[in-house]
Amino acid sequence: MNNEIKENAVYTTAETQEILKISGSTMKRLLKKGLIRANKIGRQYRILGKEILRSISPEVEREAIRSYQQLKKSTKEKVRTW
Repeated sequence: MNNEIKENAVYTTAETQEILKISGSTMKRLLKKGLIRANKIGRQYRILGKEILRSISPEVEREAIRSYQQLKKSTKEKVRTW
């Protein structure tokens, strides 16, 4: 398998397990707890590459949360002035 995780590619749970080097039970646990977001198609899950990248890059996730909080704060301030 190619070592590069493509942000917009769609991966199966088996491919994701191989990339993250985790067991099937760990994969199920991550999906159930919502730590990896996935779309269920029929009886199978599909995972976007950006979700895999997010799960292995906490710095990126923290930055996304920080940006969201700043946007939320600025929106609240604008709404208050209406």
